[in-house]
Order: sequence, then C-alpha cells, then structure tokens
Amino acid sequence: NTVRTYTVPPHWLLDEAMRNGLRVMVGLPWEQHITFLDDPGRPARIEASVAEGVRSCAGHPAVLCYAVGNEIPAPIVRWHGRRAIERFIRRLYDAAKREDPEALVTYINYPTTEYLQLPFLDLHCFNVFLEQPGPLRKYLARLQNIAGEKPLILTEIGLDSRANGVDGQAMSVAWQIDTAIRAGCAGAVVFAWTDEWYRGGEEIWDWDFGLTDRLRQPKPALWAAGRALSRHPADLLNRPPKISVAVCACNTEKTIGECLEGISNLNYPDYEVIVVDDGSSDRTAEIAEKFLVKLVRTENMGLSSARNAALAHATGDIIAYIDSDAYPDSDWLAYLAEAYADGQHAAVGGPNIVPLDAGFMETCVANGPGGPVHVLLDDEHAEHIPGCNMSFRVGALEAIGGFDTQFGIAGDDVDACWRIQEAGGEIGFKAAATVFHHSRDTFWGYWKQQLNYGRAEAMLERKWPGKYNEFGHPVWSGRIYGSGHTLPVVFRRWRIYYGIRGSAPFQTAYENGSGPFGVLPLMPEWFLAVAVTAGLAALGALWSPLLVFVPVLVLLLAIVVAQAFASAVRVNLKRNGTKRWSRFQKRATIAGLHLAQPVARLLGRIGYNLTPWRRRGVVGISLPRRKVISLWSERWHSPHTWLEKLDRELSNHRVVVRTGGPHDRWDLEAWCGLLGGVRVLLTSEDHSGGRQLVRLRVWPRPAPATFVGGSTLLTFLGFTAAFEGAWIVVAVLAILVVVANVRLVFEQGAALRSVEECMLVLQGRFNAVPVDEPGTTDLQREQLAAFVDRKV
Repeated sequence: NTVRTYTVPPHWLLDEAMRNGLRVMVGLPWEQHITFLDDPGRPARIEASVAEGVRSCAGHPAVLCYAVGNEIPAPIVRWHGRRAIERFIRRLYDAAKREDPEALVTYINYPTTEYLQLPFLDLHCFNVFLEQPGPLRKYLARLQNIAGEKPLILTEIGLDSRANGVDGQAMSVAWQIDTAIRAGCAGAVVFAWTDEWYRGGEEIWDWDFGLTDRLRQPKPALWAAGRALSRHPADLLNRPPKISVAVCACNTEKTIGECLEGISNLNYPDYEVIVVDDGSSDRTAEIAEKFLVKLVRTENMGLSSARNAALAHATGDIIAYIDSDAYPDSDWLAYLAEAYADGQHAAVGGPNIVPLDAGFMETCVANGPGGPVHVLLDDEHAEHIPGCNMSFRVGALEAIGGFDTQFGIAGDDVDACWRIQEAGGEIGFKAAATVFHHSRDTFWGYWKQQLNYGRAEAMLERKWPGKYNEFGHPVWSGRIYGSGHTLPVVFRRWRIYYGIRGSAPFQTAYENGSGPFGVLPLMPEWFLAVAVTAGLAALGALWSPLLVFVPVLVLLLAIVVAQAFASAVRVNLKRNGTKRWSRFQKRATIAGLHLAQPVARLLGRIGYNLTPWRRRGVVGISLPRRKVISLWSERWHSPHTWLEKLDRELSNHRVVVRTGGPHDRWDLEAWCGLLGGVRVLLTSEDHSGGRQLVRLRVWPRPAPATFVGGSTLLTFLGFTAAFEGAWIVVAVLAILVVVANVRLVFEQGAALRSVEECMLVLQGRFNAVPVDEPGTTDLQREQLAAFVDRKV
C-alpha cells in the first residue's frame, strides 16, 4: 500500500496516490555521497533543501513519512565521525518536524553504518540485500533489537532478474517478504516497481530489479510479491500449536479488562485463556467472568503459586504468561509460536513496552531503572525473559517443577530461567512478540516495586550465589536491554568495528560494558558509605576535624547525581507536541528515579537479612598462600570436566566464581567477599592406560587494597591539614585501611579453604588419590602408579 520515492514528488502524484489508496514514503535527496560537512556553507543549504521538500508536501494525507537521508556512505561517516553524522541527521530531523510537526520522519540506513545511534527517529528503516534466508533472518533479528521499541521497515529488498532470471527473482522476493513478516517488520519495500531506473540523471542498464520490465509488463515477481504481502504471521505457521495464555491477577480490577480485551483479539487459531484470581478482594473475578476464559480461584498464595496453578490447568503444548496490567499485540502468539517452530527452545519471551497513552509518571518509570527487561545472549537467544511476557513448553516447565513458591512477588521468572538453562534448555527471544505493559503511575508504587525487587534479589542470591559477583549484582552472560539503564551510562565503553581500512560490509558497535567502577554507585556498600560519611560530616558541627568528611560526602553524592542525570539526558523524549519545560520535568523525574531505585533495592535486600559484607558459607579459615593440589586418577577426565565440577561445587559453597578470559593464565577466580579471592589454574598429565595426574595451582588474587588505602590516606592529608586535630582523622583513616587489608586476608584465606574443600569432594567423586607436592620425578610417578594399582 506504499510507494517509496527517492525525490520529492509533485503534488499531483500525492493526489493520485490518495485516490488509489496508496501512501508515499517521501525521499528528500541531497549530496550525501561527498564530505558535505567540510564545506562551511553546505550543511545549511542541505537543511534548507530538506525543509523546502517537506514544506511542499506538508499535511497531505497520502504522505506516510519523510526520509531525511538515504545510505550516507560508510567512508563518509568514517571520515566525519559517527557523532558528527548523528548530530547532522538530528538537525535534518528537527528541520522536517518544524515544517510538518505531525509527520513521521526517518533516516534510511544500511548494514555498513548500522552503528549510527538515532533514537530520535520515529521509525527505523534499513536497506538490506541478503540472498539467503538464514542470514537475512538472523540479521533482521539484530535490526529489531537495534530498533528497540520503534517500528522497523525494510526500505529495499529484491533481486536482479538480469543476473538471476525472472523465476529466481520471483522466488527470492517471496521468501524475503515471508522472512520480513516472520521477523515482525512493520513493512517491506520491494526495489523496484520497474526496471527503468536512473542515478545521477543517467539511466541504469546493467540491472533489472523491477517487478515490471521497462515496458511496464509484469514479471513473475509481481505476482509472487502480491501473494506474499497478503499473508499474516499466523498464515506462515505449518502446524500452529495450542497455547494456553495465563493471566495471574490479584486486585487488578483497573487493568484486567484491558488485558483480557487484548487477549480476546489475538490473531491466532488455537488458544485458551486461564485467569488465576489469587485471592482478590475487588471486582477482578467479576470482570474476568465477562470474557471467554477459564477462571481459577485460589487463596492469596503469591505470584509463583498462581503461575503454578495456571500450569496445572493448562491443556496447551505451550503456556504463555502475561501480567494483568499488560495487553498483547494482536500477533503476539503467532510470533511466539513461530519462534518455537524449529523445536530447539524450551522457553521464548519478547519485549514489553509502555503503551502509547501512558501518563507523565508512567512514562518516567518506563524510562527509569529497575523495570522488567530481557537479557540477551545474542539477537535470538536470551538468558532471562521477564515474567510479563514469557512462555514455556509445558513439558519443560513441569520438568523443573514449575515455579519456586518462595518467590511470592518477584524473582520467580529469573529463577525459572536459570533452572531451565541449568537443565540444558534453551531460551529464545522474539523481538516481534510484543506486549504493552503499564508501568507504575506513582512514585510510591515504583518505590514499593523496587523494595520487592530488592527482597527478591536477596532471595535469588541465597539460592544462586554463583550468579552474583562480589558487588552483589547478578553476573549476566548476556546484555541487558530496555528503556531504563541499570548501569551508569557515564561508565559505558564501546567501540565500532570498521574492518581493516574500513572494509567491513557489516560495521558494528561493540559495547565493552561499564567496568568495575560502573557498578559502584549501585552497590549497597556505596550507600552505606554515604550514610556513614554524612553522619561523620554532621558531627563536624561539634568537632571541626570531622568536617574533612564534607568534601568526601559531596564527592560521593556528585558521582551518584552525575550518573542519574547522565542516564536521564540519554532518554529520548519526543519533542513535537511537548513543551521544553515538560521535557525538563520528565528528565528531572527520571533522574530522581535513578537516585531512588538503588536505595529502595538496598532496603529491600537488607529487609531480607542481607548483610553489607556478603558472607559465603565457608567452614574454617586459612591464611592466603600459594598452593598446589595434585590428584591421581585411574580414569581419564578432561580438564574441562574437572573445572566444570569445581565451579559447581564452589557455587554450592556460596562462593562467587568467575571464569578466566581468553587472554588470562588462570581458569577460575573464587571470591568469598568484597575484597578477597584466589585464582585457580588446572593442568592434566596424561599417563598411559587412561590414567592422569591433575594438578591445581591456587594463589591469592592480586588486590590493590593496600595501595588504594595508602593513596586515599595521602589524599586526605591535604584535606585535613587545615583543621586542628587532623592527626586524629588520619589515624581513623589508617585504622580503616588496616581493617580493609585484614578483611582482604581473611577473605582470601576463606576462598583458599573453599577450593581445598571442593577438591576433597571431587577427589571422592572421581575416586582420585592425593599426591604430595612439590615436584614428582618420572621414577616417583612410576612408583606412584604401581602403588595406586596395588591400592585399587
């Protein structure tokens, strides 16, 4: 229903399109193939040209959107730098919005510059020419994650019939459109209508991309495109599985009607709806009975118990959970079923976005931290899917025993995902399987939610100690997606892969994470330090030397405030239709949420008996030292098996375990607190007959606590020099440094003891025999082998 033009169409063409029920994607051409930013006057001329093109079409009902650029060449982007190009595209976007405020505005990108960060666009458009279904499917999954909550349109697909034949073109166009539909694209534009094509005023004779030839005679691709574009996502499923949709509700009379109304309008042939009323005292059950649902009433036992009740009453092959304050896109189930079609996934989830009619506070909360977000291992596989949009194969969920009922309010979705993966299951992600999820619409509602999340985090840390690092944060293998950012953006590091001399056809932005300092403003100890420092600074009114803590308090608070406002500024808020003061209020509110969220999570965690220093279940303490453990085994086990079992045993001992990277000369790192840990390196000697000697080297992890403490002490000397009695403050700081180092030693010793105990467990499990160190000669090894033979 849409025609894309590469130049500004005359008004009569727009009128003709409207009479024939067509919309027009208006291209605004300018000299983007040259280094346009190097000419001082050219950017202004380009902006004026774009504004004039929009002005000539403004307000016409046939206009679908304006494209303020098309494929700025990668060498030009690399020459000017991505930030300069992003700023210029934003400049053109604003110029178009000034001329036609209600219109949609986009920029048409392509794979070689996919790294351009353009969150202000109303929709994301890409030209993609991939001639095999598999690569196209994977790349569209990637583009959907880049587009996020915005619609994705493929603005050029197709195939040259001169090189591939008209039948080959027809088959290719058909599966390209099918793939775009399966990927959840908002549209796909076939390039082009006719073989007659011009570039720079010259007709192109060496390609034939048209659906019709130069005489406007139809080619087979025209009919193939027509048939493909008439399909819906559910039409592409060979055998749609029966799906049980589960809604767990407790006192949700305000939203349950909207939720069930959306579910009743799903475009899917075979599904049932199960509503579990978890002891509501309002009209939740009465409203649910007005819809065609299976209503299950239970006592108020909590969210995970209600989800298990839905599982017990499900008759489908798949059970899909949606929150009672959310409603699905009409093709939600079709996209979930499509993700299950290959038979590999035990669970599949999708994104949740704020509804378009969200109010002020709901919009702020949706763009703040701590919301339900997905964690992706890659573009099609997840480590975690949030409970408001998750689905499972019924057999896979029953195999792990359903949801853990100790998680009454939150955390059961995280626990279920981890148990699915521990059992060998795979979690898929479908970016097109969207639900619209209402966020909290009051500050106190948000605060209570974060308190509950903090309590769930403490419960998860107790059950899954190996999933958490020494800072108390879950160690995700994948990347966290969502509108609100969990980690401070001021610490994020990322770079672009251009290829050698800019030659890569797919140039990608790689995020390196935030580093260890990125989590400091979010960890509980940071806020405890703020509280203690504030108390000492307040006492400075009674004893002046303690005023030295005033600049320290200011520094600690400044880091947190800078992180909060940096995250708020990064949020994209629509400019058209909103005043500058309103946008400022939203950003200030979002910054406030960034300040409040970690405090609420901390209080929630402490409320569940979380201690500031994370104590692991370690029996006995050893002084840290370098040690080698050797075990003789009559049966060969790969080093990977030994390390995998050691990792699991350490996790059972409530020890945080890290795995060494590809450039590290250590295999595992075991932590028993915030400061101290040990590193482990394993090797295996292969002796004849399947026998082996496993050697494990353990040594304290290098910790800069003494250096940091000494540097801190010297720094504070400068602050305290002006105060009477400065030596007392210095002495206090020195004591703190000593305590920290003592704590470091004890934690390293605890980690060493944990490794020793776990190796004893593995010794019994593998029927191994300890061997005394240091070094064993070949003769001694032969004697040892004979001894072991006799013992066995």
